[in-house]
Amino acid sequence: MSFDLEALVSACKVALGEEKPQEHISKIVDKLLSDPDSLSQALGHQAIAGIEKLYVSDELTIINVVWAPKMTLNAHNHNVWAVIGVYAGREDNIFWRRVKNDPNGKIEAAGAISIAAGESASLGKNLIHSVTNPTDTFTRAIHIYGGNFFEIDRSEWEPMSLEEAPYSVEKTLAVFQSENAIMDALKVTGGNA
Repeated sequence: MSFDLEALVSACKVALGEEKPQEHISKIVDKLLSDPDSLSQALGHQAIAGIEKLYVSDELTIINVVWAPKMTLNAHNHNVWAVIGVYAGREDNIFWRRVKNDPNGKIEAAGAISIAAGESASLGKNLIHSVTNPTDTFTRAIHIYGGNFFEIDRSEWEPMSLEEAPYSVEKTLAVFQSENAIMDALKVTGGNA
């Protein structure tokens, strides 16, 4: 079976009309993950970190996320549900919760999950998480969101103070670019940057 983006988008749109769309989309993602080679062939084996928009509307976003080796993204929320399917590598997610009555929106660790190639995770609308690729290789994953990932008002948390701040898509994309610059420097220096 080969990966078909149009079929994926159509199936997800149908699922949005169901009573529990996130559960239906989880099943769709699990079916995709049964053939990770097809996903890799269709979406590339590029050694570049980034977020590739596959489909974006007000109700649905499908992106291909490529994490650089050892890359970490600060704690953030989505304010919509999400389904993540890893098809190469591993994502380690730390789950966070708000500290009750903290005036600065401070968070504390509340759990974790590791998602390996061929596995998926379903994240609730109010979930706060940070993501790390703990491996020495690129991690690749399909992320599907129940809204427009790029235009939703949401938050991120400063890594030292764990205090809340407005989320910035531009800042997140800059983290991916920074990781690519590190990878380029490692190539030039033979891994001794």
